[in-house]
Amino acid sequence: MGRIEDFNGLAAKWAERELIACCAAPRWARLLVAGRPYPDRAALLAAADAANAQLTWPEVRAAVDAHPRIGQRPDGQRREDRWSRGEQSGLDGATEPARAAIAEATVEYERRFGHRFLVCATGRSDTQLLAALRDRLGNDPDIEQAVVREELRRIAALRIGKLLDEPA
Repeated sequence: MGRIEDFNGLAAKWAERELIACCAAPRWARLLVAGRPYPDRAALLAAADAANAQLTWPEVRAAVDAHPRIGQRPDGQRREDRWSRGEQSGLDGATEPARAAIAEATVEYERRFGHRFLVCATGRSDTQLLAALRDRLGNDPDIEQAVVREELRRIAALRIGKLLDEPA
């Protein structure tokens, strides 16, 4: 899409669509669109953080559910599918035992918390992702909800950067 000026100039429905690729929480996207124009990237990212903090847990859950499970990279051609494949590229060289351990820990996580495991996977290897999964299994549900919200915030911030860095 391009620069902050390009984002500011989009029609509201198009800006919302672009933002939903960054975080699949419609109210989050509407809040950001309503805050335009942004003077710079930092202001947009600050607004994204503030909007994330306003989301209810059901809204966070819905956004989390839009992400593929760790290790199940989407093969679609949507922007968010391409981004997800890149974000999970640390699993490209994972062995079958490592993939099986991640899948097993993911099932355990979902059984314990009732939702998908969400982590900002960018730059993380299979062993780091498995360690994060196992570590977070020890969280109590309230702590884990806070961690999930923070991971969603981090992913959205990275994706906003990608959105603004794409050629117009």
